[in-house]
Amino acid sequence: MSILLIAGSPSERSRSSALLDAVQQRLEDQVAARGVVIDRVQIRHLSPQALLLAHWTHPSIRRAIAQVESASAVVVATPVYKAAYSGVLKVFLDLLPQTAFKGKTVLPLATGGSPHHMLALDYALRPVLQSLGARHILPGVYASDHQLPKDADDQVQISDEIGARLDDAVNVLLHDALRLPHRTGFDPVPFSALRYSV
Repeated sequence: MSILLIAGSPSERSRSSALLDAVQQRLEDQVAARGVVIDRVQIRHLSPQALLLAHWTHPSIRRAIAQVESASAVVVATPVYKAAYSGVLKVFLDLLPQTAFKGKTVLPLATGGSPHHMLALDYALRPVLQSLGARHILPGVYASDHQLPKDADDQVQISDEIGARLDDAVNVLLHDALRLPHRTGFDPVPFSALRYSV
């Protein structure tokens, strides 16, 4: 089983990539011992000419499409520009086969300058994911710039609020896509480890 993370930002250091990094870390923490492969496609690293000219036979594009097809679940992260997902994500999704997400659970993530772009997840990205045959599109996580501040070293910081929402989203993703049990606030305690007095 594998989970594919798709980074849809044209920038190397972006808030949407930081959000995706945070999801990746949470996934690795929970599935490291279960043999689940976590893979990643950085769309900005694919051939720009192949993307723009729709050369789906280009080696980098074919490799990315194969990663999508083999994944059990997909996490898509994008910045929101002018109330829509990024152009590089658009051209990549356009190259995918019509049933590329068939049978897959998809978790959308987005970042934007203000809360006003939050609905881009539901009104711009979700219909495209649905048209690609996604079995289940989970409620997305949207974060505005003030929820992902940068520190003095220009590193994106995940706020507690967004961190908690990512925890919930990853838990639901693993439960839905991989049939792992929902995680509670603490690990189960075996009965034999309980200490009590009568």
